[in-house]
Amino acid sequence: MVTATALETELLELAGAVPDPELPVLTLRELGVLRAVRLHGTDTVEVDLTPTYTGCPAVEAMSLDIERVLRAHGMREVTVRTVLSPAWSTDDITPEGREKLREFGIAPPRVHPGTGPVPLALGPTRTHDTAAEAEPVRCPHCGSADTELLSRFSSTACKALRRCLACREPFDHFKEL
Repeated sequence: MVTATALETELLELAGAVPDPELPVLTLRELGVLRAVRLHGTDTVEVDLTPTYTGCPAVEAMSLDIERVLRAHGMREVTVRTVLSPAWSTDDITPEGREKLREFGIAPPRVHPGTGPVPLALGPTRTHDTAAEAEPVRCPHCGSADTELLSRFSSTACKALRRCLACREPFDHFKEL
């Protein structure tokens, strides 16, 4: 295991503080998409970024924002690499990021116990939740677990549209991946 230098740690913090272009309430560190920063010489840096999904349209904006921040910090050459393995998972969102999503009015993804892929049950298409769900999606406004799925997709492909049956407010739910 290679130990990061003080400058690499500083550059990782700077790049990690860049806001996500689709969810500006979260930083790239809190979203868990920033994987590594490697310094080559004194003014050349390589950054590894893993998108939330392969076709994520925000990768280009994230890369440009990282380049801008690191160049402003004296890096002459910045290369942002898109790294697809290991794949990003909602388990990569930090606890701070989950709380920020909730405060912003987006139900954070549920945390699944254990490691490995999220189980997927194939069956008929329906817009109501299955009774087999271990943990309900809680309303970020009132905390009620009595919510319903309105649409599997919301403002972005990684979110679903839900409604709270207690306070009647609609909200986005960051889907588990």
